[in-house]
Amino acid sequence: MTVSTYSTVNILGKSARAGLIALAAVSLAACGGGKDRPKADLAASKITTIGVNSYLWRASLEALSFMPLLQTDSNGGVIVTDWYTNPNNPNERMKVTVTILDQDLRADALRVAASRQALTNGVWVDAPVQAATIQKLEDVILTRARDLRRQASAGN
Repeated sequence: MTVSTYSTVNILGKSARAGLIALAAVSLAACGGGKDRPKADLAASKITTIGVNSYLWRASLEALSFMPLLQTDSNGGVIVTDWYTNPNNPNERMKVTVTILDQDLRADALRVAASRQALTNGVWVDAPVQAATIQKLEDVILTRARDLRRQASAGN
């Protein structure tokens, strides 16, 4: 390659690079500042890498934070607690399973199941769980999940 050919290639290379940089700067400038831009999509499935609705997931973990966790699977949406004995009622214990079924924040995307045992003659015996107990836990989780979503949308 002669000196004049090298200079021509070098100048063209610099011009091409400068053009690409200018094009990138114009493209980036066009992205910012537009008031008619759509707001960020707050669907939890779009802003997280977990397989289920992140607001339901976080709210479930918060609601069960006083219980020992046995298993958590954010991709499958399953939280299983170990047995929890309330210090005020040592003759009764509960175990809870929360399943999040969808990426949308909907009431039917949440399933709560609970097991209860009572201590009888030194042996833990299965006992029925009141439906109101499960309903109350679902309501607590759903209310907290909606609060988390509201807080996220206020931050944008």
